[in-house]
Amino acid sequence: MGFAPEGMKLIYIGVAAAVIGCVAVFWMKCVGIPLIVLGVFFALFSAFFFRDPVRDKVFAPGEIVCPADGTVLSVKTESDPDVIVVRIFLSIFNVHLQRSPMEGKVESVTYTKGKFHIAYKPEAADNERNLIKIKGENGRFVNVEQITGSIARRIVAYVNAGDEVKAGGKIGMIYFGSQVAVYLPKDSRILVNVGDKVYGAESILGHWAR
Repeated sequence: MGFAPEGMKLIYIGVAAAVIGCVAVFWMKCVGIPLIVLGVFFALFSAFFFRDPVRDKVFAPGEIVCPADGTVLSVKTESDPDVIVVRIFLSIFNVHLQRSPMEGKVESVTYTKGKFHIAYKPEAADNERNLIKIKGENGRFVNVEQITGSIARRIVAYVNAGDEVKAGGKIGMIYFGSQVAVYLPKDSRILVNVGDKVYGAESILGHWAR
């Protein structure tokens, strides 16, 4: 078990606050004790939220890897009738790293400024986002969209255009409550249903048609 780089600074801040509280308790208990409690809580919460569990499952070439931990919100075509979209809601208790659904090359990473609605509501369609386009063999493609939520509002892509990615490899992170949308060819055979609990780089989202 490791920690995402974005979380290390926050963990250190919590630990530092707790240490300062331990020193202060000898002079001002009314300040030192609350500082210890808050520091320990902040460090533990940050370690929990930014955890990076080992995910080393090997997938077959025809399997589509789930890119995120969370609960499936919807599985349907939206604006493009040739594309099926799987939306996954990440609660504050889920691992918030995103992973590549397949092996391939990153074609582009596009940031879109937006709002910060609650991530599981329909209004989240207008939220700030990163769209990561990945192209694989046999004309396969997948777009992974990182969508921010209403709390911390931070989004990070670990990849750039031209990067090679492995199935299940880390491609980014969203801070706190958020949503991940996966855009796939309509002829993909999707195996998940609304309400399913899924896990990035562990669950199989579906199978390619070819």
